[in-house]
Amino acid sequence: MDNLLAARTQMALSLMFHIIFAVVGIAMPLLMVMSEALWLRTRNSMYLDLTKRWARGTAIFFAIGAVSGTVLSFELGLLWPTFMEHAGPIIGMPFSLEGFAFFTEAIFLGIYLYGWNRVPAIAHLLAGVMVAISGAASAVFVVTANAWMNTPRGFRLVDGRATDIDPVAAMLNPAAFPQVLHMLLASYAAAGFAVAGIHAYVLLRHPGDRFHRAALTLALLVGMPAAILQPLSGDISARMVARTQPAKLAAMEGQFETEAGAPLRIGGWPDEQREETRWALEIPKALSLLAFHDPDAVVQGLKRFPREDRPPVAVVHFSFQAMVACGTAMAGLGLLTGLLVLLKRQPVENRRLLWGFVLASPLGILAIQAGWLVTEVGRQPWIIQGVMRTKDAVTPMPGLIVPLTAITLVYILLGIIVVLLLKAQVRSTLPGGEGGN
Repeated sequence: MDNLLAARTQMALSLMFHIIFAVVGIAMPLLMVMSEALWLRTRNSMYLDLTKRWARGTAIFFAIGAVSGTVLSFELGLLWPTFMEHAGPIIGMPFSLEGFAFFTEAIFLGIYLYGWNRVPAIAHLLAGVMVAISGAASAVFVVTANAWMNTPRGFRLVDGRATDIDPVAAMLNPAAFPQVLHMLLASYAAAGFAVAGIHAYVLLRHPGDRFHRAALTLALLVGMPAAILQPLSGDISARMVARTQPAKLAAMEGQFETEAGAPLRIGGWPDEQREETRWALEIPKALSLLAFHDPDAVVQGLKRFPREDRPPVAVVHFSFQAMVACGTAMAGLGLLTGLLVLLKRQPVENRRLLWGFVLASPLGILAIQAGWLVTEVGRQPWIIQGVMRTKDAVTPMPGLIVPLTAITLVYILLGIIVVLLLKAQVRSTLPGGEGGN
């Protein structure tokens, strides 16, 4: 395995592992705070029990996320030294702000976990609110830095060196708002549906359990609105990509020809040798309409770009299709649930709907993983779009297969530990256990 492939594989593995814990770190504190607010309002001990359990779950994910995030920060410098040399002065600000947000989250999480009966109730609740805000802020700053890699701004290149650096302009790059909005909504939807699926499964076995009914309801209050709004943020992101990264858009849609009134493709197999996408269901003019809000707009095809400047089309296309499919299923389930509520039916008593929540529980995480593949692989062969190629940024250090193997084993071990801890947490809430009815 050559250096470039080993470095990209290691970075991809680290990102795919870390993103799970980052997503939970964004959304779980919101669930935790909502539950505590209900406890303070109703004094129903069920909400207090639920709050403390979700707080322990948040702590588990925060701890593992801190470890995997630290690994990622080291990997940026060790695997991509040339990238950090050039990009560090430009996007150092969002990384620094992310560190500030992380430590803020850690401080207030410590107050929250150990402050029960030690600080006033309202102060304890506000500590939880700060955990939720700082967790979301961490995501904002990290995604802003990534967005800059897709649409670099805030500097001038003079003889291959960055000059006239404006870190604020770099942070406010064209991709920043669309990516941040898309990521935050995806996090709340993914975590909300994952938690809902767990409690829906228990309700299928123990119908009427009040603890799990309450937990499912709160999870849906977070996950449903985010899932329903996500297609709108996807539209904003897609139009940004169409303007700034036309090769990525073409790969996402398997669009080889440059044409006006380009069709939207559902499914299909991109054949990079024959430069065509076969067996796709095509909706006439829909891609032009979605990308530019004009059914006759011209969409650039992959044939306009040299082969060495094209991303891996099949990976990007299938990842995009998977992301859209998962997001559509979640949005549809959210709309169906909302309709039942409007009709004054009880979603928690509908066994078919409960099974829907169970089956949908992994879809949010799968959509996020697929979405990041689209974002990162779709930018290739550039590590900084149009400025620096990935192959020019990788470390020359040999033997990267060794750290890749070691990190893979560490992630497997950490994953097993998390699964066992969460399994014990859920079991303790079953009737006859600590949670009770």
